[in-house]
Amino acid sequence: MSINDRSSFTYDDLIDCGHGRLFGEGNAQLPLPPMLMFDRITNITNAGGEFSKGSVTAEFDVKPDLWFFSCHFENDQVMPGCLGLDALWQLVGFHLGWLGAPGRGRALGLGRLKFNGQITPESKLITYNVDIKRVLRRDFAISIANGNLDVDGQIVYEAQDLRVGVFTSTDQM
Repeated sequence: MSINDRSSFTYDDLIDCGHGRLFGEGNAQLPLPPMLMFDRITNITNAGGEFSKGSVTAEFDVKPDLWFFSCHFENDQVMPGCLGLDALWQLVGFHLGWLGAPGRGRALGLGRLKFNGQITPESKLITYNVDIKRVLRRDFAISIANGNLDVDGQIVYEAQDLRVGVFTSTDQM
């Protein structure tokens, strides 16, 4: 079974991706813990989602002893918003690697971000949903997507026009 025939990935698969073993050397990689912000990808497609261009769903089990709670903020512990946003970018880049786009991934920006809530040590499960809007392929590949972060059934982040590219040369970024 080829990598893009798979519709889900375990934590061990994600760690392999972080070490450059999932998509091959020099291609898209996820960050390693503690910056890896999800535990599993439960579904990935190349034709589903809101725009019929593909989608990714991933989950992260929230534990009260996660590294960021003790330092952000003292006596007011919340997950930093930038970590949830980075997770959405991570998933868009993973999707490009899964599609077979060669090169190293880089977040390129987003159009809009809205926070509707927060993640605290009492939270249990984060679910990330990404809907691919467009994939451009030339000497590089860029994906544009919308995404949201749901915590325990409530959408707390909404991002539009997340942009991630994979490049074979750093000169193209």
